[in-house]
Amino acid sequence: MRLFSGKVPVIAQEIVTQLSTEGDMECTDPNEVIKDVESVLIEYLRAERRVVDEAKNRMETRGMSYADLHKMKSQTARDMRIPVGEDVLPYLLDQVLEMLFHSSNVDEVFADDNVLRKKITVVLRRHMDVEQELDREVRSKIKNLEEGTASFETEYARVMEQLKRNKRLT
Repeated sequence: MRLFSGKVPVIAQEIVTQLSTEGDMECTDPNEVIKDVESVLIEYLRAERRVVDEAKNRMETRGMSYADLHKMKSQTARDMRIPVGEDVLPYLLDQVLEMLFHSSNVDEVFADDNVLRKKITVVLRRHMDVEQELDREVRSKIKNLEEGTASFETEYARVMEQLKRNKRLT
């Protein structure tokens, strides 16, 4: 699961609209609450970017190969106490809920935590599970190349970036 910057406004809009229309929360200005949710998601993206940058710096300092980026990113994230991978969803849920309960733009929250968690989880999962779909689409477009080769990796990255741009994920 991965949060894409291009999905942040859509996710925030959907969360606030759903919670407002279903009577789970009340707010005078929904646009301000949407901005609050966006700020939570954007702050996570900034933290994730810091993890990647720090991991690359550590790799460069130690003379490691780019193939070790995933391991180094995981280690750096643990060191910086920033969730990555499967830990992202629970973290984002906690952050959004915390914001909803403490935002001056939210007048009242009527639903229990567990109800809010379920509804927000559905929205986040729908928009964050895009990565697997993208992977399948990329692989179908480059199926003539042998996986594991340098040309496969290069073409995979190029096609993935193109698809992300086309779908406005980056």
